[in-house]
Amino acid sequence: MTSKQYQEKIKLLNKWANAYYVDDNPIATDEEYDKLYHEVLEYETTNPSEVAEDSPTKQVGAKRVKIISSFDIVSGNYVVREAFSKATHIKRMWSMEDVFTTVEVQEWLDRTVKNVGTSSYFCEPKFDGASMNLLYEEGKLVRAITRGDGVVGEEVTDNVHTIRSVPLSIDYMGQIEIRGEVVIRKDDFEIINKERLDEGEQPFANPRNAAAGSLRQLDSSITAKRRLVFYPWGLGENSLTQTRLSEKMDFVYAQGFLNPPYSKACNTIEEIEDFYHFLISKRDEILMMMDGMVIKVDEVSLQEDLGYTVKVPKWMCAYKFPAVEKVTKVNAITIQVGRTGVLTPVAEVEPVDLDGAVIARATLHNFDEIERKGLMIGDSVILIRSGDVIPKITKVLDDRRDGSEVAIVRPTECPRCNSEVLDEGTLIKCQNLDCPDRVVNSIIHFAKKGCMNIDGLGSKIVEILVNEGKIKDILGLYHLKYEDLEGMEGFKEKRINKLLDAIADTKGVPLHRLISAMGIEHIGEVAGKSLALEFGLGIVDVTLEQVVAIDGIGEEMANSLLEFMRVNHDFALKLFNEVQPTVKEKIEAKENPFKDKTVVLTGSMSVSRGMVKEMLEKLGAKVSGSVSKKTDYLIYGEDAGSKYDKAVKLGVEVLREGEMRELI
Repeated sequence: MTSKQYQEKIKLLNKWANAYYVDDNPIATDEEYDKLYHEVLEYETTNPSEVAEDSPTKQVGAKRVKIISSFDIVSGNYVVREAFSKATHIKRMWSMEDVFTTVEVQEWLDRTVKNVGTSSYFCEPKFDGASMNLLYEEGKLVRAITRGDGVVGEEVTDNVHTIRSVPLSIDYMGQIEIRGEVVIRKDDFEIINKERLDEGEQPFANPRNAAAGSLRQLDSSITAKRRLVFYPWGLGENSLTQTRLSEKMDFVYAQGFLNPPYSKACNTIEEIEDFYHFLISKRDEILMMMDGMVIKVDEVSLQEDLGYTVKVPKWMCAYKFPAVEKVTKVNAITIQVGRTGVLTPVAEVEPVDLDGAVIARATLHNFDEIERKGLMIGDSVILIRSGDVIPKITKVLDDRRDGSEVAIVRPTECPRCNSEVLDEGTLIKCQNLDCPDRVVNSIIHFAKKGCMNIDGLGSKIVEILVNEGKIKDILGLYHLKYEDLEGMEGFKEKRINKLLDAIADTKGVPLHRLISAMGIEHIGEVAGKSLALEFGLGIVDVTLEQVVAIDGIGEEMANSLLEFMRVNHDFALKLFNEVQPTVKEKIEAKENPFKDKTVVLTGSMSVSRGMVKEMLEKLGAKVSGSVSKKTDYLIYGEDAGSKYDKAVKLGVEVLREGEMRELI
């Protein structure tokens, strides 16, 4: 085979592949494709220096392990791990404003008309997958980057090379960023899950998770087997001269990319609504999962005039589809016991597929809700799930009852330890501190990140230790010895020493972390800091009057603290003695704009939010995790979230990080 023949065969292979993967209209048999493919592969094996950039052999995938190092401040060592390298988008990848009703769409349209006058709109499906940015230079695909935080993502170029609907070369010599969604077709998703089950692996929850997980495989040959598909929906950096986005996208599709199954130019709310309901009617027919419709101002010049908010473009929005509903049957009620003793009922339902996820359980929150709904075991119910929202029962179909249903009775004893429960109306609690479920959940909470951060002490390990009788409560962690763990299944020498070292490392932690880790209802990190600073180790003997005098702590929180200390007084003293927490001396902050102010942080800062939080607390500010009318300032960085929107709505003063530093 000559070099010229090789190039011609690559061109023919790519033509056949495009017809199969992009046009869904095969023009060659699998046998013909495979024969030609192996001829090309044989030539490349003997002439490695001549392998073309757009050769289809580059779309098979190979193991390319990415290794980076980071410095662990705690241990003082470099940590080597497998990961993808970070990469920066030339132009930011924005998220979209979500709208859910006709009224909200009309409000969005009114804002665009008010700012730029009447315009035309371009509407297309919003696929539910993993957002991707493809960078082409001199006609070649040079980099593929996940969305990440919109500014920096992970480079997954090797994996994207395996996606057949991504051209390795295009007819455009300038620099261009092509944005889109990596998805898995629903039928391919079923095949992948069947293969995983046959191999004894856990199936993916839904096509979106499967797409995202496949994209982040360190072994790109695995990605190649996952049948990923790329649908472009927009552009970043480019110098295309078309005046409308739809025209620019037509140019992109002409380069060999997939067209969306449907799209429409609209001028009125009526046309937008018609197309929206048309897409909903096609929801089951379209091969990819859709979670809404995207509405874009089509004229590029008007997009530029409208600009952006802190986190979204003003010229586009996502009109989300209604939550998916299915009818199923309640087979039983399971009661879970949390670390504070609260009994939470969970409905065990006949498994039903809700938008790509098989649902077998639904939250019921509490027994008052069961009574409000009039729910009985055996009832047919409407189950709803929208995006990542926890599935819940919205309606009981009592007209379908046949008399076999069984009433759900409020429990009078704990299902785990059989001790008598305290029924407070909305909440039903197990008061037994030795209840196994309470013990397990309290230790899991104690060990988790943000509390004592005991590395290696996950939920399954805690369950094993409690069930094997190695520990009976949190204090038991500090009495564990090597010989207690030696010989237990899964506990090798290295793992035992690592766990014991992690427990020992918790000694001397700041008192507020220990208070937060103790699992006192309503007392989190913010309240823990205030209490630790005010009372120190004397927190075990405080009075109601002393606690409610602290700014930001009300009677409910105070009563919760006092009740916990009354029941667990000796336990708390023993825990303090074991951990020997660091008690911070209260120092009055000098006068500054943030002293005695309530501040909320959101978005990515120039340094970690934890560092900003610590700095503000030293200035006498109370840093809260949520926005309310009592919030004095919201300080935001890049990619600010819903807290920003709420702050603006409530009239809370918002400051960029730079403005905060200028005030200081």
